[in-house]
Amino acid sequence: MQPPRLESVANHREANTYSLLLVALLERGAPMTLAEVAVRFEAAGIAERVDALMSLQRCKPGRPPVYRDGDRYYLDPHDDELDLWLFRLGLRPPKVSRPAPAPRAQSVLATPDVALTLEELDEAWKDGNLMHWTSQRLVLAVLDAHAGALSPAAVVAVLDARTRWHRVNDQSAKFKRRGSAVRLLDDGRWALEPAVTEPLRQARSAVRERIAQVRRDAALRGDPAVLEANLAEVARRRAAHGAELATLSRALVVVFPPRSPQFAVLVDVGEHTLQTYSAAQFDELRSVLSGYAVVGGIDVRASLRALGFEPGERRLAELGPPQKTKQINQRGRTLKITTALLVQGSCGISQPFGAAGKLAQYLEAGERTKLVRRLEADAKSLYALYEYGRLHGALRLRWGFLDECIPAPWVHRDEQRLYDLKKSALAMGMPLEVVVGSAPGWGEPWSRVRFAHVEHDPQAHRTWLVDDEGQLIDDLDVQRARLSVSVH
Repeated sequence: MQPPRLESVANHREANTYSLLLVALLERGAPMTLAEVAVRFEAAGIAERVDALMSLQRCKPGRPPVYRDGDRYYLDPHDDELDLWLFRLGLRPPKVSRPAPAPRAQSVLATPDVALTLEELDEAWKDGNLMHWTSQRLVLAVLDAHAGALSPAAVVAVLDARTRWHRVNDQSAKFKRRGSAVRLLDDGRWALEPAVTEPLRQARSAVRERIAQVRRDAALRGDPAVLEANLAEVARRRAAHGAELATLSRALVVVFPPRSPQFAVLVDVGEHTLQTYSAAQFDELRSVLSGYAVVGGIDVRASLRALGFEPGERRLAELGPPQKTKQINQRGRTLKITTALLVQGSCGISQPFGAAGKLAQYLEAGERTKLVRRLEADAKSLYALYEYGRLHGALRLRWGFLDECIPAPWVHRDEQRLYDLKKSALAMGMPLEVVVGSAPGWGEPWSRVRFAHVEHDPQAHRTWLVDDEGQLIDDLDVQRARLSVSVH
């Protein structure tokens, strides 16, 4: 693909300061400072340099798929958000063909002087949301289509047969007030009030206007068969890409001291092993790192630079906090978010990392054994956070009354998560094996395994987990999950 020109997308409906920053970086094909981007904005006629720089500084320019290293801003070519931005800005075509518009129905809708039919109610209301329709209008339409009086329960049954999103029940509208278009008969049935005609005409018009909208929407959606085929193709591509991502070799790195490392711990995620290297072994470490497709760590780019390792085009997983602060009350009090806080909230590890001062004391005193043991414990905590993020696609932020999730930026949307495992288990009629609570021990990560059965509500498109005793398992408490490998 040819690099886009900033001028060509400046007036796009999705264009804003941040998206134009992406385009400027794509156009340059190299990192830029915000001052350089502001100069480019001015040359493209977007804004004066000073105004452009102020706008760039306010738009949170370091969020994915952009990252900051020093004063320069880079594009992460592996971040799936970049692909979405390219599509939004019209810089890449859709990945599947757009369905051709379906032929529009040619039948002419009747005027408000003509009574409604049951077929019209079917077309207008099928699985529709009628929560904003008044009870009187819905009852009028049902009575009109049946050309006679009906009991309240029968009216509700007619509505329920077409949609569950309505407000009418047999107690919701007694229509005793004067001037109502619905009359309450002595036997409790509802009937049309012949003397009040305008609300009935409005109900007929509303039903037919909805039919016209349903037909317009159907035309925009195109051929249902083509739409279904496109959805299947998208699912196939995502599954194939997810399977490809699952095969990538992954490593996590912890170094100390951060700017001038004397020791480094490398975790092989796939093999579930860790190895410690001293400064004299860094040549070997760099050789080992070159064999991984994904390398992660806290401030991972600076850590690799300190190790003298050039990452090239490989994927880098930044495990530092994706969000720096969180406002926790209306008075503006903010909580500083740290990696340690995310490990505590997500994995239940109370002291995930050693204090930098204590590690420095170990190093200065030559207490290598204590230092290495603490660094390896830090690496295990980081591994627990990394795996939690991969399983859920998010991290759990818990502090006091606060319990929220924030996205894990190192997880691609096509990678398999707990949601996908639940779908697979449900389709195959088998339980999941899960580890719940705090992060599992390093030596035997599946020692606390238990069975989790997937239950679901098809109407609400919701699934949940229960254990063998029928107790609910909170998804966010699950640390590890896999399809059951044994007969239960």
